Amino acid sequence: MIALAAVMCVTIGSFSAERDSTATGAKLIHMVGADFKPGYVFPTHKFLRGTNQAQKRIHTTLSGSLKYGFKFSPHTQTGQMYPYAVQGIGIAYNTFFNPSELGNPLAIYVFQTSRIASITHHLSLDYEWNFGASFGWKKFDEERNPFNRVIGSKVNAYIHLGALLNWQLSSNTQLRAGIGISHYSNGNTSYPNSGLNTIGGYIGMAHFFNSDKHTPTVAGTQRHNGFEPYFNYDLIVYGATRKRGIYLESENPMLVPGAFGIAGLNFNPLYNFNPYFRAGVSLDLQYDESANIEGHLANQYLPADPKDLKFYRPPFSEQFSAGLSLRAEVVMPIFSINIGIGKNFLCKGADTNSFYQTFVLKTNITKHIFLHTGYQLYKFKEPNNLMLGLGFRFNAR
Repeated sequence: MIALAAVMCVTIGSFSAERDSTATGAKLIHMVGADFKPGYVFPTHKFLRGTNQAQKRIHTTLSGSLKYGFKFSPHTQTGQMYPYAVQGIGIAYNTFFNPSELGNPLAIYVFQTSRIASITHHLSLDYEWNFGASFGWKKFDEERNPFNRVIGSKVNAYIHLGALLNWQLSSNTQLRAGIGISHYSNGNTSYPNSGLNTIGGYIGMAHFFNSDKHTPTVAGTQRHNGFEPYFNYDLIVYGATRKRGIYLESENPMLVPGAFGIAGLNFNPLYNFNPYFRAGVSLDLQYDESANIEGHLANQYLPADPKDLKFYRPPFSEQFSAGLSLRAEVVMPIFSINIGIGKNFLCKGADTNSFYQTFVLKTNITKHIFLHTGYQLYKFKEPNNLMLGLGFRFNAR
């Protein structure tokens, strides 16, 4: 999260330095905002359904956020291309009304919001995503917090996606309300990692400074009309570590001692249909040091203590996979959101012979280099691993 914020600050400079020959005035329009999100917690685990110390269902959440954001002035090329895009940094306080077992985590995140469609002159349908980290969770502990088998680490990733109605109260002030979904998990870097998912409402205010002096111009439309579709080619290398739980003779998984390495490579040709959307197919290669270890137990008898578990190393063919995925990417200033669904065609063993899904945030450092922060699921529900790496874009325009 800190790395994303630092990269965004560097990238702001590179974007804001890009000006038209007719550019005048400030290059950035600043925004401050606040919002509240009451929500419902999906009962995905018995801990949330009432098997906890309080013996009560955990089904309600509430969060409050403060934000700083900015958009590019229409006097800049980026502002003309993306007149409604706002990006920035936020901080949110969250409660699940069970502080003794879950805590009241604080989330720090980057966000981006923009218009989907205009409804009236003063009302529009917008989207917003948040991506960051949440701190201060009460994690699972066999002695002090034994029921909480949902959260396994004090720090967890935070992802949010919402759809909003944006009412323009004045040239500087907006009232926003809508609905969104949130996800908290640690990407299998710690155990347990069932994760926590919520859905809820959203109401907030945003105020822009001097936005009445910066109205969108027709130049952005002219640039869009002159756009010529083209291919770019993204090459990504990434890595991560993960924990692994296995099911042997119990319905509860046993935590394998130590951490396992992940390494991967994606080659993703993307066809740019317009300045805001591109799609293509990705070749996805991954090595997972934990894949299929369950079938290679070295202990003669199952030990009582999981710390005594030992395994033979599976052959490389059971831990390496190659797949093809369909990718769709929304392109905005600084950030791009890439979503994929794929199937491994070169694999061996139950852990890799599966459909997989990816959610990736690309943060531009330069025109040709970007930071890659991603998350992979198997079978649409099972968290697999983080994907933290660097990308190189060929034929960028």
